[in-house]
Amino acid sequence: MMKIEKIRKVCKTGKMHKVRLTKVDIFLEKADGEKLLFDIKTAKPNKGNFKEFKRTLLECVATILAEDPKARVNTLIAIPYNPYDPKLYARWTMVGMLDVKKELKVADEFRDFLGDRGTYKDLKIALKKLVLN
Repeated sequence: MMKIEKIRKVCKTGKMHKVRLTKVDIFLEKADGEKLLFDIKTAKPNKGNFKEFKRTLLECVATILAEDPKARVNTLIAIPYNPYDPKLYARWTMVGMLDVKKELKVADEFRDFLGDRGTYKDLKIALKKLVLN
């Protein structure tokens, strides 16, 4: 991700200021040390919201890299529900804001990323059983 690498290059320059960060919704650290920052959002955020979401995540990245410039960190926007299902999630509002393939996880892709392949499908089946009983 180009923006993170730009932050990495300057993360130890200039005067450091204490900042009050917005907390991310999910912070994961993989066994190999890579840090993943997730911001969970509604299914239909507007364009202005995407700018703020991205900014918040990059501020968190800057804080992590200021402490450890060699840290491996990535940011993702997660949308747990696809209102267009069974069609693919498509929002014009995110065009140019996110690298959709790397920075966005929607519905089954999000849950399967956190769990394992088929997690989302298993959850849908379990929820249907609960509702029907």
